Amino acid sequence: MPSRTCVATALAAALGLAALAAPAAKAQDAVVFAAASLKNALDAAAAAFSDETGETIAISYAGSAALARQIEQGAPADLFVSAHVVWMDHLAEAGLIREDSRVDLLSNRIALVAPADSDAQITLAPGFDLAGALGPDGRLAMAETTAVPAGIYGRAALESLGVWESVADRLAQAENVRAALALVSRGEAPLGIVYTTDATADEDVRVVGTFPEATHPPIVYPAALTAQSDAPVAADFLAFLRTPEARPFFEREGFAVLLGE
Repeated sequence: MPSRTCVATALAAALGLAALAAPAAKAQDAVVFAAASLKNALDAAAAAFSDETGETIAISYAGSAALARQIEQGAPADLFVSAHVVWMDHLAEAGLIREDSRVDLLSNRIALVAPADSDAQITLAPGFDLAGALGPDGRLAMAETTAVPAGIYGRAALESLGVWESVADRLAQAENVRAALALVSRGEAPLGIVYTTDATADEDVRVVGTFPEATHPPIVYPAALTAQSDAPVAADFLAFLRTPEARPFFEREGFAVLLGE
């Protein structure tokens, strides 16, 4: 896991990673900033919450680094769901979240993926020939490896397996994990590293192998209300995400729900 000093440096780099604009919302709505990998599950959970309460949740998805930087710059988010604890820690140190609301919500895995019609067969073992699997001109699609959680986890796994240096100059880096997934899905990259939940969400890719959990830091998604939020709906939505009713939306996409375990 990168040190907090490294993360502070990465934040500066994240200035160029623009978050998607949050949808317009009525005054009583809550605005959620969430990691891009959560889109399918969180959209479904928000729809169920709206059906139950009549309140609307506006959600902006992007890389966690970009979203954290936007919150730091004053973006009007009520709830932040990150794909890495480091970015939540950064906001906590700046006094920008409500610590008493913070929870570890979900966990995930990372996988090596290929286009669905690829015949790639790779065993994710120490020293495996990732560079050879890319071919002479292929690039490895990843989320940005110094700031975006999926990229940070992916780099850690490759370093642990001793193959990072062989591909470090052959990356197709994207601003978030869904953008990296799209490069593989469209056939623009022969291989990519994404969350297993992203691979499940796209029928145009297939999982070549799932990285052993010991090769990277635990993948934890923390959630917290922002310090600036005055929207009661945000607290209600966070509470809803912790209920048995919301659990299937996440499990259906392949997330492991941490609460209550």
